[in-house]
Amino acid sequence: MALTLENTHLQLNLDPAASTWGLRPSGAGLPAIASVRTRVVYHLSGWRRCTQETWMEAETSAVQLVSSPHGLLQQVQVRFESQPAGLHFCLTFALPEDHPLLLMRLEIENRSAHPVFLDVLELLSASGAEDLRFGSQSPGALAFFTNGWQSWSYTGAYGPHQRYQRTRLGPFRAPTDFNAGTPQPTRPGRFASDMFAVLGDRQERCALLAGFLSQRQHFGSLEARLDLPHPTLRMWANGDRARLDPGMQTTTDWACLLFLNPDDPDPLGAYLEAVRREHALDGSDWGSVAPAIPTGWCSWYQYSAETYIGEITDQDIQHNLQAMAAARSQLPLQICQIDDGFQAYQGDWLHFSPGFPDGIAPLAAEIQQTGFTPGLWLAPFIVHPYSQLTARHPDWLLRGRLNNPVNAGYFWGVFNTALDLTHPPALEYAQQVIHTAVHQWGYPYLKLDFLYAAALPGRYRDATRTRAQVLRAGLQALRQAAGPQAYLLGCSCPLGSAIGLVDAMRIGTDVGSRWYASFGGVEPFLRGEPNLPSVAKALHNAITRAPLHRRWWVNDPDCLLLGLGTRLSQDEVISAATTIALTGGSLLLSDDLSLLPPERSWIAEVLLPLIGKTPRVLDWFDDSEPGRLRLDLENATGRWHLLALFNWRDNPQDMALRLEDFGLEAADSPSGRFWARRFWQPHAAPRVENLLHPSLPLPAMPAHSVALFAVRPQQSGAPQYLGSDLHISQGLEVAGWDWEGQAAPGGSPIGSRTLRLRLERPGRAAGRIFLSLPSPPVRAQMDGAPLTGQALGEGGYAFEVTFDQSAQVDLTFSSISDE
Repeated sequence: MALTLENTHLQLNLDPAASTWGLRPSGAGLPAIASVRTRVVYHLSGWRRCTQETWMEAETSAVQLVSSPHGLLQQVQVRFESQPAGLHFCLTFALPEDHPLLLMRLEIENRSAHPVFLDVLELLSASGAEDLRFGSQSPGALAFFTNGWQSWSYTGAYGPHQRYQRTRLGPFRAPTDFNAGTPQPTRPGRFASDMFAVLGDRQERCALLAGFLSQRQHFGSLEARLDLPHPTLRMWANGDRARLDPGMQTTTDWACLLFLNPDDPDPLGAYLEAVRREHALDGSDWGSVAPAIPTGWCSWYQYSAETYIGEITDQDIQHNLQAMAAARSQLPLQICQIDDGFQAYQGDWLHFSPGFPDGIAPLAAEIQQTGFTPGLWLAPFIVHPYSQLTARHPDWLLRGRLNNPVNAGYFWGVFNTALDLTHPPALEYAQQVIHTAVHQWGYPYLKLDFLYAAALPGRYRDATRTRAQVLRAGLQALRQAAGPQAYLLGCSCPLGSAIGLVDAMRIGTDVGSRWYASFGGVEPFLRGEPNLPSVAKALHNAITRAPLHRRWWVNDPDCLLLGLGTRLSQDEVISAATTIALTGGSLLLSDDLSLLPPERSWIAEVLLPLIGKTPRVLDWFDDSEPGRLRLDLENATGRWHLLALFNWRDNPQDMALRLEDFGLEAADSPSGRFWARRFWQPHAAPRVENLLHPSLPLPAMPAHSVALFAVRPQQSGAPQYLGSDLHISQGLEVAGWDWEGQAAPGGSPIGSRTLRLRLERPGRAAGRIFLSLPSPPVRAQMDGAPLTGQALGEGGYAFEVTFDQSAQVDLTFSSISDE
């Protein structure tokens, strides 16, 4: 008997007799999904493969109202049996009353007398001509947005004729960057994703998001084909051949479906907020009650093998600590983080390299005394084959089919392996390392790297647990060892498993010292590798994963390299700085600060304090290399927009800033005009643009460069702040804005008025501020001293300012009508 559930957003249709279900917007509308099937693949003893695709002798429950983190749910369950394995299945469907989501999950109970081994728990399979319906029904208009498995893994949109980005380095990179249970398609138009994905129509601007709300129990995978006359979509939980013993049961994480418009200001918001609710991320269970956005210095790039001859030493850390202290007035950073190189080997974390003869506890004390927070890099789940741990505790290692240690990827010149965290001594050791680092050595900020190593396929001691369960339990153990006040940054970690357990998360590759990936200086063969260290790939993921920031954690885009000892051009450094600033995540530097010339130091100085907000990525679904960011800001000066337009190509391009491309129209300004002031041009002639026709030509934009503008609707009859060289926001440096008038004698409406604005920025600041003024000021002062201004035309003025920490600017006008 068919059954229909409906809320104000969605209509769910169940057909137990046909073993199918469908979903559509309430009332008429597209997109829609119909005739969806489910499938479970499992093995019996002896590895006999079984598939369950029908709801045999299905029993459908009555609709119930159930409380949940997502509010009140309308919930219905479909129960059915398998033959001959004796499995009992329960499919649960739920519609929240207040959210535009469908939730679903599958529970499996083994009622037989024998164990079964679960492979694929498929909750969605839509492959028929009418199963997935979008607006245009044009295959050329379809697109697929994919999310990578772990921090380094590529995330972005594909068109129907593109190829899925996969590695060509086989065992060197595949185990690290890709989920073993997610396909790596090779043909054009075939794509895969982890945890969630978006399939939609670029022409009609409608899409379907499918994904999982958590990865506590299983890693979720998705696969789509756009190379057929009609698109197909599958979504499943990876069983990992975990053993389900008689009398035991397992339940998938909640899966989720929703329809969206790619042009909405926050298109993924409903899904991301559902994940947030599922993990109770109201601030109570973060490592810190309100995770701060870190700023600091990291030793890795300055002292990595690529840029530094020899081994890093404690003296190198002390040298840079002194440089941080000397630059504090200009660069007020928080964290001094020691990266790879202090330990004897990966795995031997409690033993130190010759460069650190006294260990690292004395350095933590010195960092603390100098006024910074000590930070430390650790990789607690990966093991170097030459380590003492490998020799002394071979039983702690995760083994493969031939009983050899698993391949955890090629790093440090060797193939590494991993701990089996289902073996209690191995997990206890990982906990001991974290507890020692935080509570004995004195490092409250930990960067935890290579975390995927806990979730590699292998022969676990406890064969009843999935890889996702192993990783989640391992991360929970690390959090417990670190304590609630430690700040944990996850890196190279499968994303869904760490939500609620880390304060910050790397969301892209390492940046490296080149724009494109290379190895030993060789670039051409590796240039297309999606997950190798490179600035281009790191910035790409910083943009495509920007919506995760301050929802699941603080985004970490990796370090900003200011160009010393790298192959990066000035334009590439500025593009990196712009991306980091506008996407809101953490800011760590990794150059030798004592060697930074003023013009490079200034690039970092104007990013502080951090903006910390999330932008709109206008072309996230339409371009495989999205390059249009809009960040809306507001303070006492009014509301304005930061618009960033990137040229990601390898050669100069004639481009144009078109306000309509950023969702701005003439109707958004009372006058129909906009002021536009370009940043990153501190030595250019003072200039602002007054845009009547909302388009500004940008001829011959250099390769890998960015044009960043502060755009404000033009106001009339009052002063208006237009931007500055002081801070990348071009407005947040204004801490106070007071426009007041004084009546002329006798109460005449003609009198004098004064604009008082207060500027604040860390350290000593020097630059220009730009204003639109209704008339030339009769007096201009800063902190009581005369201030010289320069008229720019059309009411625009530039003023040179120099101050320490803060300053007050007073501009007085006369003969101005109150009107």
